[in-house]
Amino acid sequence: MDSSSVRDRLPSRRGLLLGAGAITLGGLLAACAPGTPAAREPAATGPAKRGGILKVGAAAAATSLDPVTMYDPTAVGIVQMVADYLIWLDRDFSLVPRLADKWSADSANRVWTFQLREGVTFSDGTPFNAKAVKASFDRLLDPHSKSAALSAFGGILAQGGVSVQGKSTVVFTLERSYSDFPYLVSAGNYNAVILKSDYAGEFAKHPVGTGPFLLKSYDTSTGATLVRNPAYWQAGKPYLDGVDIRFYSDSQAQQIALQSGELDTLIVTDPSAIVASGDVVLDTVPSTIMTAFTLRMDQAPFDKKEVRQAIAYALDRPAVNHSANNGLGKLGNDHPFAPQFKDHPTRLPQRALDRSKVRQLLSAAGVDRLSFSLTFEPESKNYALVIQDQLRHCGIDVTLDERSAAEFYGGDQTSDTPWLFTHANLVAWAGRPVPSQFINPMVTTTGMWNGSKYANPQVDAALKAYDAADDARTRRRQAEIIASALHEDVPVIISLWEGAARAHNRTRFTGIQAHPSSYVDFTSVARI
Repeated sequence: MDSSSVRDRLPSRRGLLLGAGAITLGGLLAACAPGTPAAREPAATGPAKRGGILKVGAAAAATSLDPVTMYDPTAVGIVQMVADYLIWLDRDFSLVPRLADKWSADSANRVWTFQLREGVTFSDGTPFNAKAVKASFDRLLDPHSKSAALSAFGGILAQGGVSVQGKSTVVFTLERSYSDFPYLVSAGNYNAVILKSDYAGEFAKHPVGTGPFLLKSYDTSTGATLVRNPAYWQAGKPYLDGVDIRFYSDSQAQQIALQSGELDTLIVTDPSAIVASGDVVLDTVPSTIMTAFTLRMDQAPFDKKEVRQAIAYALDRPAVNHSANNGLGKLGNDHPFAPQFKDHPTRLPQRALDRSKVRQLLSAAGVDRLSFSLTFEPESKNYALVIQDQLRHCGIDVTLDERSAAEFYGGDQTSDTPWLFTHANLVAWAGRPVPSQFINPMVTTTGMWNGSKYANPQVDAALKAYDAADDARTRRRQAEIIASALHEDVPVIISLWEGAARAHNRTRFTGIQAHPSSYVDFTSVARI
């Protein structure tokens, strides 16, 4: 596995994740009220005004423009304008039908049947049908695909599990019961865009999809140009004539371009660097984006639970939120049930800074002086500096070990890649719409991204029971079991759930919104 392609399977967040009739499956997610931005343009009234070119700033794509292997937000954002999903995720993570009209499961939540939207064509005129959907998921399920989708489907959907019934029906037969399955074939699994049956790569040269825009040009150094797809299946949309994506070297340059009117909005907004000022406004929304502080449990010093707990109690979480995220997020409690999830446990006390408890725990572990190295990639540097400073005040010495992204995620993924095999590290995870998408790969015994080497049969069993159930009482009970075990054992410290923001210049367009996974949907953006 070469280092140039390894990150396309990874959980990076900044790196990363509309229409009527939004559906929330079984009430699994709590509604997330949008945050209050520093300033926001008034809502447009009257019919939407057509026309205009939306100018969008972004960092150059870190991966090739391949829907199967993309991971970074620029590549994902471009592809999401050209290709589409069976289901979209709205800004509260509710499920919105796109290429699938409806879906249902058998009584065991193991066989899922999807009815497809009729009358849709790919941009080259090829009819969209069940054969294309099956081919798209067969491609993702191929162990050699190098797709991040493999982590979402692991132990749930395997090769051979997708079949068709006629031209408009697709059946997914799962390895085990999974009541949240529609999220795994939605935009929440961002590689799951539907491509033509004969897709063979080189998407930048042959960008065929069913999305609202057509990719007219793409330059890895300067940007991309997109125009309205006249055959888009949503009548009358998009309102824009096109989208012009321009690559910038850093956030400061993007801020200046927004203020001058050179840009209208951004694909990704860093709330610590992009600020509301003048005509630049921020739209914000709660998210499940987070950075996992992973501790290797099978090696000293983290083989002792008291040491892991001590580190967790050494963190001032409100200060982490302020310093690393401009106060936009919500506090984490060392388990993957974010406050946005309806099954978020409420009985566990919120872990907080407690220096006396840190000393007691280290003493109980027989550790007089704790020191360790913390490995991370550049995008997590600010968070690493905050952690180093906070732990120093508790007498814990942390040496920072910054690696390039290619090195951090490089190497043999089964034996020596830094992000899974160093003693302690920081991994940035894109927002997930359901907690199992964190738990399954991160902390189950066979999880493919289990960097802590945590193994707890109770957690494994509770997760399977949680995934299989569709009644609220059972799900809450299993969520409490999982969260309590992780809170006690601390294989991973989750100190913060970040909020998401999208900056834009309010003078030319309306309808620009933040998304909890930094996804882009410009179909409803219109001229002011």
